[in-house]
Amino acid sequence: MKLSIVDLGTVAPGTTEKDALADSLETAHRAEKLGYHRIWFAEHHLSRSGASHHPELLIAAAAMRTSRIRLGSGAVLMNHYSPFKVAEMFKQLEAMAPGRIDLGMGRATSGPVLDQALQQNRQHLFRADHRQQVAETMAWLYEAFPPEHPFANKPLMPTVPEVPHTWLLGSSPNGSNLAAGLGIGYCFAGFINPAGAAPALRHYRDTFEPAGFGLDSPRAILAVNVTAADTQAEALHVANSPKGFYARLARAGREAGAVMVPSPEEAATEMSPAEMDEPTTVVNGRWPRFVAGGPTQVRATLEQMAAESGADEIMVQDLIADPLARRRSHEVLAEAFGINPPG
Repeated sequence: MKLSIVDLGTVAPGTTEKDALADSLETAHRAEKLGYHRIWFAEHHLSRSGASHHPELLIAAAAMRTSRIRLGSGAVLMNHYSPFKVAEMFKQLEAMAPGRIDLGMGRATSGPVLDQALQQNRQHLFRADHRQQVAETMAWLYEAFPPEHPFANKPLMPTVPEVPHTWLLGSSPNGSNLAAGLGIGYCFAGFINPAGAAPALRHYRDTFEPAGFGLDSPRAILAVNVTAADTQAEALHVANSPKGFYARLARAGREAGAVMVPSPEEAATEMSPAEMDEPTTVVNGRWPRFVAGGPTQVRATLEQMAAESGADEIMVQDLIADPLARRRSHEVLAEAFGINPPG
């Protein structure tokens, strides 16, 4: 089982965004030493809880501190950008770190004000055609425009043969159809929609069709919120941070961008008993939003989820407030799965 990380640049209580960004780069460095397969960086705008606003910047910086681990976006929000800009940017990143770059493509709305702030034309808010944007990005990367198309015969970087690996990220069945139809990789956000993960990933596998975009067979990632520690009790305590963050979000309404990830102690004073006791393992066939436990328990839960979904790889999101506890969680997972650091 391959293990990977999606990093949000989590801002620990009492620290700054500068600290969080430095910690993200340290996380990439340590993840490579532990044997993780890839690390992706999130795109969250005007979010006080996470400092990863532009994944491309962290990818470039992390490439200078690592030599093996794959680096990517989780995800570029395609509804805000030109496909040409995205394709050219990631082609350049591929030139800077050959064979190590992943372009993860997704979409999201941050509300009407921020969505408008991200648009060049403020008079008429652009409503992106996600399928068209992803397809056009692939055409730029693989020089796949029809001969009569105005963008044909315009290679991005003619002396760079390498192409970043391409992924579609989603949390609904629609994404599985698009990824399978284009023949690209698919990553499902199980921490957003745990009940939909296995059906979507299985559907992607069943309907995958190669389309000349680098893959002959399906490639699937399951992204899960995971908290691992040396003991079950410690893991459940640390998992109060992600649980408490989601509880705060549920109550924040329009002020969600200002919500911070709480310490486990802060979260314990804010959550209801039901929120505190939310399951962290598969119960009666229902997948949890948060996986937490000691090494044996976490491995068993993640292996069950991978088997039920057909995922090739587990990508860990954590939202652990304390950077030291976050690093220990990554270490425990690596040890539990026996992933091998590079020789």
